[in-house]
Amino acid sequence: MNISLTDNLKSFVEKRIKERSFSSASEYMRDLVRRDKERFEEERFKALIEEGLESGSEGEWKDIRAGFLANSGVAVSTKTAERSAA
Repeated sequence: MNISLTDNLKSFVEKRIKERSFSSASEYMRDLVRRDKERFEEERFKALIEEGLESGSEGEWKDIRAGFLANSGVAVSTKTAERSAA
């Protein structure tokens, strides 16, 4: 993949590479893409939370949580399970 930048942007990238101790422009770009991906995933997570809150699903939180954890394959510690049951 090739990326064309204006001279101004190229200078900015070169400055950021030095300031943040990246070894290359490729490393800097990978970092930017990773951060953008994380922001996208966080926005998606927030949207799913809002969707769930707006859905008006009925039921107790502990029952919904227990069902989710049972179906997700997430390991739950004994202390976490005890707190959930309380």
